[in-house]
Amino acid sequence: MSAPDSGRLAGLLERLVAFDTQNPPGQETAAAEMLCGELRGYGMEASARTVPHEGFPPRANAVGILRNGPGPVICFNSHIDTVPVGEGWSSDPLRLIERDGKLYGRGACDAKGPIVAMAEACRLLAAGRSAWRGTVVAAFVADEELNSRGSKAVAAEFPAFDGVIVGEPTDNTVLSAHRGAVRPLIRVHGVTAHSSRPHLGVNAIDGAARLLRAISAYDRDINQRTHRLVGCACVSATQIRGGFADNIIPDRCDIVLDRRLVPDESTDDVLAELQTLLDDVRATDNVIAELFDIRGLAAGCETPESAPVVQAALAAAARNGASPVLGGLTGGCDLVHFRAKGSPGVILGPGSLGMAHKPDEYVPREALVQAASIYRDIALEMLRG
Repeated sequence: MSAPDSGRLAGLLERLVAFDTQNPPGQETAAAEMLCGELRGYGMEASARTVPHEGFPPRANAVGILRNGPGPVICFNSHIDTVPVGEGWSSDPLRLIERDGKLYGRGACDAKGPIVAMAEACRLLAAGRSAWRGTVVAAFVADEELNSRGSKAVAAEFPAFDGVIVGEPTDNTVLSAHRGAVRPLIRVHGVTAHSSRPHLGVNAIDGAARLLRAISAYDRDINQRTHRLVGCACVSATQIRGGFADNIIPDRCDIVLDRRLVPDESTDDVLAELQTLLDDVRATDNVIAELFDIRGLAAGCETPESAPVVQAALAAAARNGASPVLGGLTGGCDLVHFRAKGSPGVILGPGSLGMAHKPDEYVPREALVQAASIYRDIALEMLRG
């Protein structure tokens, strides 16, 4: 079977980075349609499938299907949307440029680089059908960075896959587990008063300070819950807003928490723990606070090391010069939505997670070639005829 084409990979990445898919609002439809045209050019069935999102412009997944007789069904999954561009770039973030073998642009590694490597693997598989039997699904999705509407739609549409490969920047290392996240907004209540007579009010910011001490103690407790691949459970306060005038005791202070879950924790249990924490602080410190809004809710997950897709990925990584050591993702990703349907899967892709969500994001050109080879070889192992 042919080797990946470095020029094709860089050319498709250049076209894909030029689409502004910052999330919010996403606006992935035009990029999805371009990707569908690319997949159809390889001989795949492909269509841009609308992802409902009330109050936003139409969004879409690019879904391609390559059928080659009876056999297992595997899915290549990665996301079209990116985080906002932000500041600090040394070049136009929506125009791919190359310096010293590194391809720079927003989404270059998270996760438009994995998409183009997966597309190249599909091209190679389509050209070498005699080597395998089964079906390959390419699902390049919307909204992974916020609410995972795209992958949830794919998981709902298809029966369980025999293997899912989720494209995220892992330096082409195979990861079989990831942490989950619960992000509640906690509202601390108080009573307004003139700041010259604070005793007539209840300062919500003071209450938030007492609550934050309790949250720090809770973090130390849950740090004891560890997983061999993803580390420990943890919680951090990531945003705080309180007060509305210089001379008024504030009656409200909002805190956003980021609670990271290890794979054997459930989101329901975590929400119950947080409610118990608020109840305890009310009883001991007279702080009145409520879980006001849940901005993110996703469990962690793990695929057993013995699963065929994990073994195929480890073998393909080693064959192509990547690390043969199994790892885990400290953040979250869309694998959990496929695991919930019974699909075993791994996380693997070109580029470093340390470059994701930063200015001057890049992916090494050679890492794209390596990823495409690994993706191809995982498919060949899973779909051996």
